[in-house]
Amino acid sequence: MLTARPHIEPRRVASADSVVVKELYLSLQGESSHQGLLCAFVRLTGCHLRCSYCDSEFAFRGGTRTKNVDVLRAVLEMKAPMVEVTGGEPLLQPGVYPLMESMLDAGLTVLLETSGAIDVREVPDAVHAIVDMKTPSSGESSRNDFKNFDSMDARDELKFVIGSREDYEWSRALIADHGLGRRPFGLLFSTVFSKLQPQALAQWIVDDRLPVRFQLQQHKYVWEPNARGV
Repeated sequence: MLTARPHIEPRRVASADSVVVKELYLSLQGESSHQGLLCAFVRLTGCHLRCSYCDSEFAFRGGTRTKNVDVLRAVLEMKAPMVEVTGGEPLLQPGVYPLMESMLDAGLTVLLETSGAIDVREVPDAVHAIVDMKTPSSGESSRNDFKNFDSMDARDELKFVIGSREDYEWSRALIADHGLGRRPFGLLFSTVFSKLQPQALAQWIVDDRLPVRFQLQQHKYVWEPNARGV
């Protein structure tokens, strides 16, 4: 049985009934253990990090403030059983928490793509949080919040984006030092697209018998790597 995510009283504001949306689109899930499944995507505007390998800088600014009820309506019209809320960094917007709750109430499987710099403890229990730990080559590894390890449950996944051997060794050490292989959540290792050959990362994982799931950004191989809305 899945246990509930550790809970604290949410710090909400009464007017958090909207979010700033950069994109809404339908595609296949490109990452995580849900890879390949039909999925609606809600990309929110804004991020407080500036990772060197970011592939969504276009989401740092702009977008349209939209009522949560209208976002939900648009998602339901796509007729996909799964939705991912991503960014930017979606947890910067107070309205994202009630938005995810409304999506769960509508019977959707809800994924959240978030950095490792914000504790996911306030995220609704039934949401599948995919938490991106920032490796050294990102330039933002000092921003990681290790409290996430105690805030994640068996629905969640911790993702490491690897761009170099240094990134790999840092990630391997973090797994060992924090006993992450014994935690209930999954571990994902992915390459920085075009920076590290997938074969190299795959072989390192095999050589070290790491308890992780190797993955690629499927959408960047199916479609043009910089394509939007896929």
